[in-house]
Amino acid sequence: MTARHDTVFLLDVDNTLLDNDRVIADLRAHLEQEFGEITAGRYWAHFEALRSELGYADYLGALQRWRLDAEPLPGAEMHLLKMSGFLVDYPFADRLYPYAPDVIQRLNASGPTVILTDGDVVFQPRKIQRSGLWDAVAGRVLIYVHKELMLDAMQQHYPARHYVMVDDKLRILAAMKGVMQHRLTTVFPRQGHYALDLAAMAAYPPADITVERIGDLLDIDIRDIRVRKESP
Repeated sequence: MTARHDTVFLLDVDNTLLDNDRVIADLRAHLEQEFGEITAGRYWAHFEALRSELGYADYLGALQRWRLDAEPLPGAEMHLLKMSGFLVDYPFADRLYPYAPDVIQRLNASGPTVILTDGDVVFQPRKIQRSGLWDAVAGRVLIYVHKELMLDAMQQHYPARHYVMVDDKLRILAAMKGVMQHRLTTVFPRQGHYALDLAAMAAYPPADITVERIGDLLDIDIRDIRVRKESP
């Protein structure tokens, strides 16, 4: 039987521990260099369409759909094969936010850290592995399509009296808080384009704790986070 912990720390990946906006910027620049702005724009059209359909970013799935558009172009097949390599072998460790590994290490001293993120079953695990995050949390990784709908499964994997969720999306934090109530402390790092979307921020209640960057959690006493769980 899995032991029940006092506190489990749940950590999102994209724009929480890893600067995914910079990853997308690098991919956008690479696509435009290889294919030109107009043709590259077709990739992003497929990317956004898939994100609307699936609820998460599917980079490889968009590449497969985009292939049908790009194949008639001279030399496109060779470029497309290189594109898959660019994505799979991208140096994600270079895109971790400053002090993100230190935050994980510090939280680990107070309770298990668990990666809880949305994504596909190929690219998202690859990103987590190549960034070093997989090893940082000792393989405690959960990847769902909509993690806020999988809270029962998460708690079965990692039972605890209290949970702390760190995520750059107030929508996710609000949804999880609505289900778990006082058993969850929400932490909102104001990083990435979602966290800076004023309309999105106005649409949801504030998190229990807000920091400007993930590294700021090094300056917060873990006991201050635990105090939140005592208040129903």
